[in-house]
Order: sequence, then structure tokens, then C-alpha cells
Amino acid sequence: MYEGWVDAGYFTADPTSDKPGYSIVLPPPNVTGSLHMGHALDHTLMDVLSRRKRMQGYEVLWLPGMDHAGIATQNVVEKQLAADGKTKEDFGRELFIDKVWDWKRESGGTIGGQMRRLGDGVDWSRDRFTMDEGLSRAVQTIFKRMYDSGLIYRAERLVNWSPVLQTAISDIEVKFEDVEGELVSLRYGSLNDDEPHVIVATTRVETMLGDTAVAVHPDDERYQHLLGTTLEHPITGRQIPIIADDYVDPEFGTGAVKITPAHDPNDFEMGLRHNLPMPTIMDKTGKIADTGTQFDGMDRFEARVKVREALAEQGRVVAEKRPYLHSVGHSERSGESIEPRLSLQWWVKVEELAKAAGDAVRNGDTTIHPASLEPRWFGWVDNMHDWCISRQLWWGHRIPIWYGPEGRSAASDPTRPRPRAGSRTPMSSTPGSRPDSGRSPRWAGRSRLQSSRSSTPQAFSSPATTSCSSGWPG
Repeated sequence: MYEGWVDAGYFTADPTSDKPGYSIVLPPPNVTGSLHMGHALDHTLMDVLSRRKRMQGYEVLWLPGMDHAGIATQNVVEKQLAADGKTKEDFGRELFIDKVWDWKRESGGTIGGQMRRLGDGVDWSRDRFTMDEGLSRAVQTIFKRMYDSGLIYRAERLVNWSPVLQTAISDIEVKFEDVEGELVSLRYGSLNDDEPHVIVATTRVETMLGDTAVAVHPDDERYQHLLGTTLEHPITGRQIPIIADDYVDPEFGTGAVKITPAHDPNDFEMGLRHNLPMPTIMDKTGKIADTGTQFDGMDRFEARVKVREALAEQGRVVAEKRPYLHSVGHSERSGESIEPRLSLQWWVKVEELAKAAGDAVRNGDTTIHPASLEPRWFGWVDNMHDWCISRQLWWGHRIPIWYGPEGRSAASDPTRPRPRAGSRTPMSSTPGSRPDSGRSPRWAGRSRLQSSRSSTPQAFSSPATTSCSSGWPG
């Protein structure tokens, strides 16, 4: 019966209809899995709403689609390769992506079949996949417009880094678990109690290789004589300044904290406030790197043991390691503890966008049902921070950026051919520039260009389904 309704066009929306319009965009489920009970509930609610509106005389479009699920899909295919002793690097980017498409064709029909069994009254003639050519063009067009408007920029900031997946991941993909760690107290400065020194405690002693300051509260009398002075780093030998910052709780521990700006969110903010150096001491795999010490090349957890042993040999471990229950973020996809890491990524400026989203509800342009959920909406849009929209993944929408000399970058126009070395392909060369004038930046025509290796996250690309349901951008 259901297939008869589909074939008869009962669920097909007519764009030329004179009836009032009513549309629902199905949040596209991930291609990696099957529908669960939450989907069944949501699909039932949307089906009820769409059928009711049809009976009330509306021209209804319930738009279906499926999400490419960048990080989840790549993780699944990489695990399949690992079972055969292979990695994606063994195939290279293009062949690996071909394998992902093969997997999608084999596995992608499960969800569509489940939706038909549920009786979803969607317009199957408009079914979309977020990696389809039209949707990919829409994502790149949106990126370029935001880039041209100055809403997208590139900067080094702290991200949630997955050493297993070797990519930045979003806050929502980090799950916190209580872990029995080891609290180590160590001594900076003189080993003589009568000479300048401070004692700090940490559960991640390996990060002290990236320490660039020790902070105390400005009103803490115990450390007033040390403010503005420096202490020698016991392993690297560099001078570590003693700084004052209101963030420090003088009642917690010794009242002094080590500052590792490139590997801790709070330390990063203090590093910005005090203009501290921010050396990154771990590579993308979680191994110690670029410290100029004997620990380079060690996995972070091995280094945790070895650094402590080295400090103990110097007599700088002033308290034996002791159990300490604390909350540690883990990657939802790969399971390992994530590493806060300073990384050069692409970001969206959210302040202007968040204000517009909040004002739309406050002004009545957008209505939230039920109204009791409005505080949740405002709690979200009024407390946003800039959004990292680049992922170091091969499967996904490639960021349409090309890099030239002297750190210059350009956003390519997705409706025109990709630029080549020596080409004159139109691009926008700087954020905030005027819309594409039809000319490329001067440096692009005489320079070797390199395309971005990063892709956009699922949350950036999925909303494009709402923009191109009627064929946009053409």
C-alpha cells in the first residue's frame, strides 16, 4: 500500500501549487547506522504533522535525506581496513574515498528501507545525500559567502584533539569520565627551602615540558616576593616567570599553578592575557615533539612516567604520586582521552550570527514550540564561542581554500573550475573583501597553489539541505 502511495505521488510536493506551503526538513540520519527508537519517535511526530497539514489543505513538503557523517563514516571504514592490517595512508586520499563510497553504496540502503517500513510520508523524489554534487556545491558556496563577509577566519586556538583519529573534534563529541589519576607535586626553583621556589601539583606531569609560567593569585601574600621574577625550568632550562592572575584559587593546594598554554583551556586563556609563549609539545599522534629533550618521540603516557622519574631523580617530586579522581574527556568515536592542543584551524565568528538568532525569537520572527523551551534556546545562543569548522578528515566536504605564498589564502568559487598552478581562476583573497569581482588575487597567477587538506564538520554541512531543497545554488 505504501509503495502505491509513493508511486501515485501522494507525498510529492508541487512547487507550482496555489495552496499555502508547509515544509519539514528531516534531520538527516547518519549513513553509518540504523534507525533507533529516538528516530521512530521523531519520525512519527513529523509524519503526524505533515499528514495533518495535508488534510488541512496545505501543500506539504517533508524533505528526506541522509548525512555522510564524516568522522563516524571514516572511522568505520578505517576500522575495516585495520582488520586487514591496512591504513588509509596505504591507499592515499582518492582511493580511500572510493572505498568509502563503495561502503556507502553497500550500507546506505538500510535507513531508507526502515523509513519506508515506518510509512514516512516524505517526498522521495527530493531525497538528498549530503555528499551529492549539488549539496557539496551548496556547502562550498555558503563557506565562500561567509568567508567573503569576514565571518570565517583562520587562527591558532585550542581544540579537542583526537590522537587516534588525528583530527580536531567538537565539544559534543567529547564524553567526560571519572578517571583514577595520579597527582604529582613538583618543585620549581631552588631545592633549598630558604631560596626562591614554588610547588605545583598536576595529574599530567608530562605537560610541564610546555610550561611557560607559574601563576598565583595577586593578593596571595605568600608569593608577593616572587612576582615579576623567574625560576629555571628543571628540564628545558628556560626561565619561567611568576605571574599574578585572578583565576588562581589561593585556597586550593599550594595556591600556585603551572601554566601550559598550548595544552589546557584555562592556561590558554591566561596565556592570552599575559602574552605568554605557547609551545606545542605533542604531535598529532600524541607523541612528545619539538621539546629538545630526551622525551621527544615518546607517547604522552610513557612520557608521563619518564618525566616524573626524571624530576624525582633531581629531588623535585615533593609528594609521592597519589590517587586522584578527576574528570577526563574522551573521544566519543575512538575512546581515547582527548588532548587539548593548540592547532591552526578555520573558525566561524558566532557573535553576529548568535545575536541574530536570539533576536529572531525575541522579536517574534521565529516561534519556538512549546514556549517553555525558549530559555533553553537563549541559554544556547547567548553563550556561544567561536566555532571550529575544520576537520583533518579525508571523507567530507573539502574546505574550498587555496594557499599561496607568505601565508596568503583564497576561497575558490565552487561554480567555476578549480585553480591550478599559474591559473587565473576567480577567487576571493581576503576575508571581508567585496564579492568576487571575476578576478583572482594577483599572487595566484604566478604562484604554486596548494588546496586545503581539511574538511568541514557534519554540523556545518548538514544544514545545507534546507538551503538547496529547491535546487539552490543552481
